[in-house]
Amino acid sequence: MPKMKTHSGAKKRFKVTGSGKIMRRQANLGHLNEHKSSTRLRRLKGNVEMAPADVRQARKLLGKHKGR
Repeated sequence: MPKMKTHSGAKKRFKVTGSGKIMRRQANLGHLNEHKSSTRLRRLKGNVEMAPADVRQARKLLGKHKGR
């Protein structure tokens, strides 16, 4: 069997921590930020852990095993 390829879009968007959590960027920071409040922009900065419902699919796209 050939090796499974990592999904290129997923590897650019998600990072796996040492403990196995999948981190992602928050939405609503891509553009049109000038009218958003500073508080809102600060709150959206940084990475957050992915929701449990999405983790399984993300792991498949990244080619990671379920146990890791």
